[in-house]
Amino acid sequence: MSDEGDGQDLRDTVKRLEATVAALETRLASLESREAPRPVAMPAVATVAAPVSVPEQRDLEAHVGTYWLSRLGIVALIIGIAYLITYHFGELGVLARVGAGYLLSAGLGAFGLWLARRNQLFGRIVFGGGLALAYFVTYALHFIPAVRVIDSEVLALVLLAGFVVAIVTIAHRMQSETVAGIALFLGLHTGMLSDITAFTLLSTTMLAAGALFFLVRNRWVIVPLSSLVAVYSTHVVWAVRTGHMAPGAPEDDRLLLSLGFLALYFLLFSVALLVRPRDLPVRASLAFTLLNWVGLTSLGAYEVSQEQDSHLFGFLLVVALAHGAGAVVSRLQRAPAALTHAYLALTAVTLALAMPARYDDVALVAAWTVTGLVAGLAARGVESPVLRGVGVLILYVALGACEWETPGRLTLLIGLVVAFVLVERGGTVRVAGLPEPEARTAFTAICAAGAGLALVALVGARMPDGLVTLGWVIAAFLLFGVGFAVRERWYRLAALAVLGLALGRLVLVDVAKLPPDQRVVTFILLGVMLLLVSYTYTRLRDRRG
Repeated sequence: MSDEGDGQDLRDTVKRLEATVAALETRLASLESREAPRPVAMPAVATVAAPVSVPEQRDLEAHVGTYWLSRLGIVALIIGIAYLITYHFGELGVLARVGAGYLLSAGLGAFGLWLARRNQLFGRIVFGGGLALAYFVTYALHFIPAVRVIDSEVLALVLLAGFVVAIVTIAHRMQSETVAGIALFLGLHTGMLSDITAFTLLSTTMLAAGALFFLVRNRWVIVPLSSLVAVYSTHVVWAVRTGHMAPGAPEDDRLLLSLGFLALYFLLFSVALLVRPRDLPVRASLAFTLLNWVGLTSLGAYEVSQEQDSHLFGFLLVVALAHGAGAVVSRLQRAPAALTHAYLALTAVTLALAMPARYDDVALVAAWTVTGLVAGLAARGVESPVLRGVGVLILYVALGACEWETPGRLTLLIGLVVAFVLVERGGTVRVAGLPEPEARTAFTAICAAGAGLALVALVGARMPDGLVTLGWVIAAFLLFGVGFAVRERWYRLAALAVLGLALGRLVLVDVAKLPPDQRVVTFILLGVMLLLVSYTYTRLRDRRG
């Protein structure tokens, strides 16, 4: 009986355990059904293999709606208020003008701070607009006649400088590139809503200096880059509205004042860039360098050519020297090699642009040839593939100009052949996205093509009209000689291309049109040259064997 009782107890215990397990399974199933499904981490390969287009479309829509519309909205709002101040605040009393302007800006700034508690980015955009509006009110108190309450230009500049310092300090303490960008960008552009004078350019220069503080201290890029564009844009607006900067002043004084501002812009942005060049992204550094060069060169050349065209060469020469100095400083500062190469390339390009202002005809082609040759040879010492490429490009410009019927063309073409060969020899060649051997091959092919074209033009210039094909054959023969002399197959391939063109012209054109004597001379000389080239190839093959 005891054994049966023990067995019954054991069976009861097992049943209770089974019931407990079933209850736990039921509970677990109910919990899993109510739990939100967790995202499953997919392998990177699967994500790449099956991209989903719908989220990207939603992201683009959200980016436009949140980023761009907010910025465009604040720009439109501030410009509208600026026009309101310009056209209607003159009807108010002195204190009312000042009070109403700053009250509007303070209200907008306070509203932005309130919004920032709920949405930081959107609130800071509105707050930056309030700072920009306050800057414009300070600017208008002296410069806009309908709102003017300050007659002293010095006092107005001091107030503006203080306000720029305030904007920089607030944005720096908030560590907000959004506030800095909105405030400085709008401050720069609201000054363009009226006539541009020296006072306007001084105020934009102070704003640019404030933006450059962020470039040097915080290494922010967008704010200073937009300031660079805005500063030069303001100068463009002034350049097309002549007579406003220094009314009544002599033309020489007006020109010097304009060039002085351009030099100041260039120095500000160059110094800010070269203080700590290694801390900036390479693309940002190149963008600053290129835009700074475009602004200084184009605006300065326009101003000088409008007033004193004879000084254009000297101005461009100074610009070239300034960029050469920038290359030296960037190398001393151990900047990325791309920045140094960019300065060197812009130096060569500026020199090439300066040549037509001083030379013409033969002298111009010779000047371009010397400039391209010097740039190409200098690139070896500084190991700058970009400068070498610019040198070759200048040589091609000289070759194209040499096609004009100019006296001394024979000497120029000889010089171009030599220049192409010298620039091609030696040095490293690097192109982004290409291995160095392939980049070197492409560069050699370009130089060989230039030398071949120069040789074809050289020989063709000395041949009678009926012997043009023979001239091409002679040019191919000379190009073969260059290829064998420098041991570079691309010159020989270029020679084969020229030879193929000559044979095609001979069969399709000359056989039917040449007189018998010229036909005899052409075929005999062609046969002799082809045999000599073939014999040379045979000897080389035997030596290698």
